[in-house]
Amino acid sequence: MRRLFVLISTFALTATFCLSYFLNPNWYVVFGIVVVLTILGYYDMVQTKHSIMRIYPILGRLRFVMEDLRPKIYQYFIESDIDGRPINRIDRSTVYQRSKKENDTMPFGTQLDVYSEGYEWLCHSMAPRDFHSLEQDPRVVIGNKDCLKPYSCSIYNISAMSYGSLSSNAVEAMNAGAKIGGFAHNTGEGGLSPFHLKHGGDIIWQIGTGYFGCRKDDGNFDENLFSEKSRLDNVKMIELKISQGAKPGHGGILPAAKNTPEIAAIRHIQPYTLVASPPFHKAFDTPKGLITFIQKLRDLSGGKPVGFKLCIGHKSEFISICKAMIELDIYPDFITVDGAEGGTGAAPQEFSNYVGAPLLDGLDFVQNILTGLNIRKHIRLLASGKITSGFHIIRAMALGADACYSARAMMMAVGCIQALQCNTNKCPVGVATQDPKLSVGLVVEDKKQRVANFHKYTVESVVELMGASGLDHVKNITRSHIYRRISFQSMLTYEEIFPSYETGSFLKEIPRRYELDFKYANADKWGFSNIGSWSN
Repeated sequence: MRRLFVLISTFALTATFCLSYFLNPNWYVVFGIVVVLTILGYYDMVQTKHSIMRIYPILGRLRFVMEDLRPKIYQYFIESDIDGRPINRIDRSTVYQRSKKENDTMPFGTQLDVYSEGYEWLCHSMAPRDFHSLEQDPRVVIGNKDCLKPYSCSIYNISAMSYGSLSSNAVEAMNAGAKIGGFAHNTGEGGLSPFHLKHGGDIIWQIGTGYFGCRKDDGNFDENLFSEKSRLDNVKMIELKISQGAKPGHGGILPAAKNTPEIAAIRHIQPYTLVASPPFHKAFDTPKGLITFIQKLRDLSGGKPVGFKLCIGHKSEFISICKAMIELDIYPDFITVDGAEGGTGAAPQEFSNYVGAPLLDGLDFVQNILTGLNIRKHIRLLASGKITSGFHIIRAMALGADACYSARAMMMAVGCIQALQCNTNKCPVGVATQDPKLSVGLVVEDKKQRVANFHKYTVESVVELMGASGLDHVKNITRSHIYRRISFQSMLTYEEIFPSYETGSFLKEIPRRYELDFKYANADKWGFSNIGSWSN
């Protein structure tokens, strides 16, 4: 192919030069194009980075063009309504339709294969409740005995996404939408920005391992900065991030190029420097240390609800935290269980694909442990991880969630088209970018109402589903309300798949399935290999 390129380019150069010199000067335009292509082809032949370009000069570049076009062509022309990933077209369309107040009904029946393994459905009642007789905006109060300022939280809220990962316009639109709809907006670990505070929406301030927004120059936690910011009226709760589903056990890196003076000021770091968030917290190093730190945050914030977020890994480590709670008689106001299917944090594919427990398994485990140890009464459970519809919320509540978060659905409400360019700073709709030429396309005044609309109609769908099941409150949803097809001939309820336990039952006898986890749990140490003792 290289030899053929040399022959063709030589012939083309000679022919176009002769035509332009002897026949018509207009051919000089064609000659100029041939010269440029020839230079490009010879460059391809001598460069050493791409083998395909060395072997196929110019033509080899088409491979990279097709690689770039592939996901776009697949999404718009090939994928069906049910097989798009990570969010299928049915769920994406539902978000778009609800956010725009368009018709979100489906014609001609379901496209799902109701006889396929894994298909799930909600049991309805022959005595359903009238939608208008039910509470239209169900809420849950978060705050235990140590909390001085409980928060009435919507059952559906905006999950953690930082300014820096999202554009300022996207953050503003989400917070303004939260203000209109009366629900909460999680800041992500990037800190409190002016864009989170500008519109007055309720804020859940997330504190990550980098302590952005409340850190000293050496990267350690700054009590004074935290106390000052956590007492702002907008800040309703504080969430300590232990891990996230997209990349549990992996720290984050803010490249120097993205560390602008504005972002640096918000995060209390030096601008234009690479900043690495460690995968662990420096403020504590034991389960008891975590619980003590939570109490410190609660005191520093003036008694606001404080909880922590994690994706379940070693089960024994979560049990270690529960042992620490019981021994110290200190409890977080809430725990957020994030599923491994969570996806707003860019991460190595090994972490995204193979690390951490999926939401349903993690939520089932946390609910069982808290209930079995008789400490569930102190703690509210929040769930996050690919929750985009009313059924997803109902399903999470059946496993124990009191309320839910969503990140990607809220991104779609402000215009995300799942272009899968979040980690390139080239988001084509201005959501996940810091490029002002792109973010200008996202108009806050338009998108804020879409966020509020999507929340409103999704919560209404939860209420409608609840009424169809004959229930009068979301707290009455149980595992017996959800069925899953195990095989063509077998259907089981969630209660059969994920057996629940009586309150306090673990204090009498540890179930066999959790015996080893309790054996390895130690309130004074992290780690699966740290064998501890358990006593009532």
